[in-house]
Amino acid sequence: MKTKNRKQAGTTATKALLAIGVAAVVVTAYVWFALTWNYSTGERAGWVQKFSQKGWICKTWEGEMAMVTMPGTAQEKFLFTVKSDDVAAQINKVMGKRVSLHYQQKVGLPTTCFGETRHYVDDVVAVEDIPLAPGIVVPAPSQSPAAPAK
Repeated sequence: MKTKNRKQAGTTATKALLAIGVAAVVVTAYVWFALTWNYSTGERAGWVQKFSQKGWICKTWEGEMAMVTMPGTAQEKFLFTVKSDDVAAQINKVMGKRVSLHYQQKVGLPTTCFGETRHYVDDVVAVEDIPLAPGIVVPAPSQSPAAPAK
């Protein structure tokens, strides 16, 4: 009888370890998928007004950009996360200027350790403004390197 109980205990322990292993693989696959898949990508333009590195264990750069659609209207805030220190350095260089941020929107990340927002900025471009009147500016047309200057 004792050998039968030992055999059952060994089988139960094996099944438990197998279940834990399968659960770990499923969780790892889900996190990998959530980090690599983009719900959307896009660009937003405005003025970065707040940018700092945050986190107890997982340090990420968190920022806030003010977007104004029309002069005299209320500003909309775009909250974003930056994982790359190189992109963070670029954003710090253009603070106070009008910028265009390229972002990827991630959905379903399991914790805030990856960032406090769903919008992950991966590129920043300073946008030159053409002043029309006090407080009213129009973005200057960008010239691509391949296009001949007129």
